[in-house]
Amino acid sequence: MMESYDVIVIGAGPGGYNAAIRAGQLGLKVACVEGRETLGGTCLNVGCMPSKALLHASELYAAASGGEFARLGIRVSPELDLAQMMKQKDESVAALTRGVEFLFRKHKVQWIKGWARLQGEGRVGVDLADGGHAQLEARDIVIATGSEPAPLPGVPVDNQRILDSTGALELAEVPRHLVVIGAGVIGLELGSVWRRLGARVTVLEYLERICPGLDGETARTLQRALTRQGMRFRLGTRVVAARSGEQGVELDLQPAAGGATESLQADYVLVAIGRRPYTEGLGLETVGLASDRRGMLENQGQRSAAPGVWVIGDVTSGPMLAHKAEEEAIVCIERIAGHAAEMNAEVIPSVIYTQPEVASVGLGEEQLQAARREYKVGRFPFSANSRAKINHESEGFIKILSDARSDQVLGVHMVGPGVSEMIGEACVAMEFSASAEDLALTCHPHPTRSEALRQAAMDVHGRAMQN
Repeated sequence: MMESYDVIVIGAGPGGYNAAIRAGQLGLKVACVEGRETLGGTCLNVGCMPSKALLHASELYAAASGGEFARLGIRVSPELDLAQMMKQKDESVAALTRGVEFLFRKHKVQWIKGWARLQGEGRVGVDLADGGHAQLEARDIVIATGSEPAPLPGVPVDNQRILDSTGALELAEVPRHLVVIGAGVIGLELGSVWRRLGARVTVLEYLERICPGLDGETARTLQRALTRQGMRFRLGTRVVAARSGEQGVELDLQPAAGGATESLQADYVLVAIGRRPYTEGLGLETVGLASDRRGMLENQGQRSAAPGVWVIGDVTSGPMLAHKAEEEAIVCIERIAGHAAEMNAEVIPSVIYTQPEVASVGLGEEQLQAARREYKVGRFPFSANSRAKINHESEGFIKILSDARSDQVLGVHMVGPGVSEMIGEACVAMEFSASAEDLALTCHPHPTRSEALRQAAMDVHGRAMQN
C-alpha cells in the first residue's frame, strides 16, 4: 500500500530533521526516513556534539592537571577516568537525540525507520529496519543524506588502529602517540582532545599550512597556540601508505613536493582529510539526477534539476556545516510551502572548537587580495581586553575587514577565548550590511570579551581606545 505525504525528507541530520520539523510547523504532512537507531545524523550522534563533550571535559582536565587551577588558588590532584568521560559523553548525546524525537512527535513528523531509495518521480521505497518494505509518495522530496569521512588511498580505516572521526571519539585508552592526517577542523579538534589527555600528537598535512580556506593570519596564530600546547605539525607531507598491527601503525611519508620515503610509528592514526557527500544507493538515476565529480548535487535555491526533488546540507555545494544545512532546510521548506525565502550564503560562520577557539565569517585577506578589492583592517588583541586578562585567557585577537570606500564589513576573524559565542554578532552586522563604524558606535557591556569586537571596529579607523 502506498502511503502519501506532502513532503518526504530523506535523512535526519541537522538539515533533515529541521526540514521535517519546519514542514510540520507549516501544517504539511511529512515523513522523515532515517535508518540510524537515533535521530540527529552524524552531527548529533558521532560528530559535533560528542566531540564538544570531550573537548569540554579535556579542557577541564588539562586546567586541573596543568597548574591552571593552582594559579587560581584551587588545589586538586586530578585522576583521569576515561570510561566515565566517555559515559557522560554518551549520556549527553542520548538526551539530545531524545529531544529530537520529542520535537518530531510535537510537530507530527512521522519517523520511518529505514533506508530510502528514489523510485521515480514522487516515489520513495524504504527498506525498513525491521526487515519489511514500505512504498511512499509525495509531491516534494528533500534529500538530506549528509556526508561520510573521505577515504585516503593506502590508509585503510579499521577503527581499531587506523581511525576515522567516529573511531577517535570511542577510544578506550589514551594513545601514547596519535598521528592525525589532515590539519583541518576535525583533525585539530580531536587531536587537541587527546593531547590534553596526555597523548603525544603529530599532525600531518599535505599543504604548507593548516586550515585551508581560513584567513591566513588567523590560521598561523592558531598553529602557534597549538604548538605551544605540545602538538607537533609536519606540513607539506604526503602519507603514502599505512600498515596496522596489534601494537600500532607504521606510516610511509614523503615530502609533498617529492623526495625520499621515511617511516613514522604511532599506536593510533586518525584520518581526517575531510568528508564527501553520501548518496550511495539513493536511486538518483531514477529521477534523472547524477552527482558531480565531487559527489555533490547541483541545485538552484535548493531545487534540483528533477521535478519535486530538493537537496540540502552536505550533499550540496558550500561548507559542510550543520548550521548551513539548517538554514538551507528552512529555505527549502518555506519555498515548498509557497513562501518567499532566501539565504545569504555569504554570511555562514565557521568555528574551530580548539583552545583558543577560532571563529570567522565572510572574506579573508587572501580572498580580498585575490579579488583586488580595496579594504581596511582593524585588529584588537585579547591581551588588551580586561575580561580576558583577568581570566588569564589573553591569547588571540579579533580582526575586522571592511570595504575601503563604503566601510561595509566584509569579514570578521577571531582567535581567542569563547569566540564561538561572539561571532553571531558579526553575522548579524553583515546580514544587515553594517559598517565597521556601526559596530564601533554600539555600546558593549563591560567587562566582557565582546568589547574586543568593538575595539577592533574602532581600529578600522585608527580609534581603538584600549590598545
